[in-house]
Amino acid sequence: MTNALVPKPAATREPSREARNLAELVARSAAQNDSVTALEIGDAEISYARLWETAGEIAARILEVCERPARVGLCANRTLSAYAGYLAVLRLGATVVPISPGSPAQRAAEVVRLGELDAVICDENLDEAYLATMTGDTVAYIRLDSADPAGDCAGSDIPLPATEPGEFAYILFTSGSTGVPKGVPVTHGSVLFYLDHVIARYGLGPGARMSQNFELTFDLSVFDLLAAFASGATIIVPTRGEMLMPVSYAVRRRLTHWFSVPSLAAHAMRTRRLVADAMPDLRWSLFCGEALTREQATAWAAAAPNSTVENLYGPTELTIHCSAYRLPRPPQECPQTANGTVPIGAIAQGLDWIVLGPDLRPAEDGELCVRGPQRLQGYLDPLDDRGRFVAWSPGDEPATIYDGGEMTPDHWYRTGDRVKVSHGVLVHHGRMDRQIKLRGFRIEPGEVEAAVRTVEGVESAAVVLCPGADGGGLVCVYTGHAVEDTVARAVAEILPGYMVPGCFLQRDALPLTDNGKTDYVEIAELIFAAR
Repeated sequence: MTNALVPKPAATREPSREARNLAELVARSAAQNDSVTALEIGDAEISYARLWETAGEIAARILEVCERPARVGLCANRTLSAYAGYLAVLRLGATVVPISPGSPAQRAAEVVRLGELDAVICDENLDEAYLATMTGDTVAYIRLDSADPAGDCAGSDIPLPATEPGEFAYILFTSGSTGVPKGVPVTHGSVLFYLDHVIARYGLGPGARMSQNFELTFDLSVFDLLAAFASGATIIVPTRGEMLMPVSYAVRRRLTHWFSVPSLAAHAMRTRRLVADAMPDLRWSLFCGEALTREQATAWAAAAPNSTVENLYGPTELTIHCSAYRLPRPPQECPQTANGTVPIGAIAQGLDWIVLGPDLRPAEDGELCVRGPQRLQGYLDPLDDRGRFVAWSPGDEPATIYDGGEMTPDHWYRTGDRVKVSHGVLVHHGRMDRQIKLRGFRIEPGEVEAAVRTVEGVESAAVVLCPGADGGGLVCVYTGHAVEDTVARAVAEILPGYMVPGCFLQRDALPLTDNGKTDYVEIAELIFAAR
């Protein structure tokens, strides 16, 4: 057993800021940077003073329909009402529950139900039928005008909340293997601990111009929003066209900090926009959410010669990211890994980690398990905790899988990710289970298969990821008499767009393994042959 496999207990790292919660932290930043631009949306610039004032006004509107909200849904994206609404919920001491405006209404309704929401705030462009389905006519909702989300409300007299670090800041719903979205609650304390690390590491503050490439339902957006708002940096919100042209977005908006999934780098390479010295203003380039290849990292580093490139890793359950690998200069000195990816590097200071093999004993190749201040306290549904944590301590082998009972900070979160210790750092080698990461989104094929099986005429279904440009795509093979186009349309009404397979193939039967289980390897080969 080496020190690389079982590190010494993590060094203590306490947040240097005295804020008990995120509202206090942002309020302090807004006061210190009142005239600094917080947001650039289109041609509009919103100062920190105006953003915080708008958040207070929206908070007052929420109080008009719900006296003491505990959890508030936010169904908006890339508008002033989305960003100010996020802060408004925190300012009330409530928990933010983002909902994608592009989700099917039934999916949004499931989030409202599972999250036990007291109210929902949304942009004005959502129609009444959608809102009625989402809220079930029982949960209050507030439509916010994108240009003037505050209306006639005044919120200057709303005091800062007394929210404690252990209370939930936000809840994100990810794809669930049982066909039901899984709620991941993250506490104020976890986010404060995280922000204390990243704001200093990446030199965030007034003058920093940050990208905003993620929807609010994606946990990486928390870095964009809260790392900026807590430090006085400026968020540069892209137009729809800029989202499809990352290099032009970075250059035209004079970005200093870039954060995206590697698929955007792949897209820039494929469209031949990632040329040498194309983005001279970038100082930091961060990638997370899926595997970053050595080729992508090298090409981006050449296009942004003044930028430090880092590959980040971390599931939602560990608060945005928990490890990082800094690309060396020159990039060619990056270790050659067996799968051609950039290492995920070292686990952040203050967190403990261990790699467990199939026998649940420490190993050089196995499942990464992490604990510490960034670890979730437990899923929204305690039944989801079973099997996702282990108890282990040096000399106590093998680890014991959690199956209910008391959850303590000593439990390790099982990431489900296979890693190897190589060249003194961690290298990611895919999932231990069937879970898929596609363009940064976490997808459980079982949930997609469950949706397909609800379509009339479908008997059984299997979903796999097929390699291709920009990360590839999902393909579904199903049995039954349903027409392929009909199945595709029906599934698009159930699942968000990123979970809908791009191709549906009808077959008489699904191939099975010798023990009668669906043979996903043969299905992938079948799809390859069909193409």
